[in-house]
Parts: sequence; C-alpha cells; structure tokens
Amino acid sequence: MLHIYEGDGKGKTTAAVGLAVRAAGCGRRVLFAQLLKGAPSGEIGVLGQIPGITVRRLDRDYGFTFQMDDATRAHVTALHDALIAEAAAFAQADGAALIVLDELLPAWSLGMVGRDAVLRLLDTVPETCEVVLTGRADETCAPLLARADYHTHLGAVRHPYEKGIPAREGIEY
Repeated sequence: MLHIYEGDGKGKTTAAVGLAVRAAGCGRRVLFAQLLKGAPSGEIGVLGQIPGITVRRLDRDYGFTFQMDDATRAHVTALHDALIAEAAAFAQADGAALIVLDELLPAWSLGMVGRDAVLRLLDTVPETCEVVLTGRADETCAPLLARADYHTHLGAVRHPYEKGIPAREGIEY
C-alpha cells in the first residue's frame, strides 16, 4: 500500500518516523530514506539505532534547492536516484516491510529524482511492503497522489515561524 503524508503543515516526517518505529517494533524491516536532507536532525541518530531500520540520506547538507547551482543540483539528483535504486532493491529483499521516502514529493516536483524510476519502484513493490512518500505536493505530484491508498494532508493553521521564531532543535529538526 502507498501512504502519502503531504501539505504545508508540520508533522509529515514525524508521522513517517512513527510508522517506521511501529513497523520495526513489530519485528519488520524498514528502509528510511531522506531526499533533500543532509543536515543533522534529531530523529536520524535514534532511527539508526533501532534494530530493523536502515537509514539512508544525503551525505551532507547541500542547502536549499533555490541556492544550488546546476552542478550541485545534478549531483544531488544523482544521489536521489541512487536512493531510489536502493529502495527498489530493498523492496525485493526478503522481509522488506516498509520503505519511507521522506521529501520525495518536493524532489519529484523540482525534477530532482528520476520520475520513471520512482514509478517503476511503486509498480514493483510487493504487496507485503508498504511505501510512504512525504513532503509538500504540487500539481506535478498528481500521478503519485492518484495511486495513494492512504492520503493524509497536513495543513498549517498556525506556526511559530510566522512570528519569526526559527526552527528549533528537537521540535522541527
């Protein structure tokens, strides 16, 4: 089944982390892959210590996409494509139960992941393996949203950022 957690509200990654922990707690194998993220984040170190969870992400923080030059964008896209290839291999492995592709939706929207490879992955995941996609969606994500078995929209009503409060360690990252 395909789960999508999308919207401009807080909690998309947090929901995916919770599902990964739940699956691992039931003895299932999980791949938690983050696209567009390489900066330190509170959940990553803990997830990597949980038996059954494999964490993959960018090798470092490359900054915001609007700040990337063409060479950096191409490099990050290649890293994303490698994560999708790893997810495809993981899906076919014995005992694979959950694949989280955190921030896949904005990577898709920005053209920073091979769309055909993502669709092939979704088409070939065995029924015994669930897939979670997270991030802000736009109109380019329609083919993904149409496939979702679970589609959760998290909408912001209020956020401290509107008051000038920056992201806080342990809460937003």
